[in-house]
Amino acid sequence: MSQQATIAPVRQSVLVKVGIAHAFEVFTAGFDRWWPRGHHLRDADLAEAVIEPRAGGRWYERGVDGGECDWGRVLVWDPPNRVVLCWAIGSTFEQPADPSQGSEIEVLFAAEGPSATRVSIEHRGFERHGEDGQAVRDAVSRDGGWTQLLRLFADEAGA
Repeated sequence: MSQQATIAPVRQSVLVKVGIAHAFEVFTAGFDRWWPRGHHLRDADLAEAVIEPRAGGRWYERGVDGGECDWGRVLVWDPPNRVVLCWAIGSTFEQPADPSQGSEIEVLFAAEGPSATRVSIEHRGFERHGEDGQAVRDAVSRDGGWTQLLRLFADEAGA
């Protein structure tokens, strides 16, 4: 059996001018407010994007037709400091058959004063996607990937 090479993580961060608890709330409970309406997997338009607030919770979309599609799972829930999500989505934005093939997104919230928070994302473990790993990394690191998503989050948080 050949050893698969590690694919470099994608790292992004943004400074928002809000307290740490508010930043965590906007990123998680307020996820649907800043997630782009066009970023969904189902054919139906996106009605809601949800991160359930607990380890083992679902991370999913609900379409305007009521149908749902899992994007992954909440691996770590540590408010207001950290959330880790499993990204069980391939490079062409479909779900892999096996959720254990998902990469991880670690989001860290670090207070930089009473009214400023550094929000850092590390999307890692792309090799778990198998042959699709580099393509998944390329998809989330290009324009429209984590850079754009963090800008949208920061706008919603009140950066």
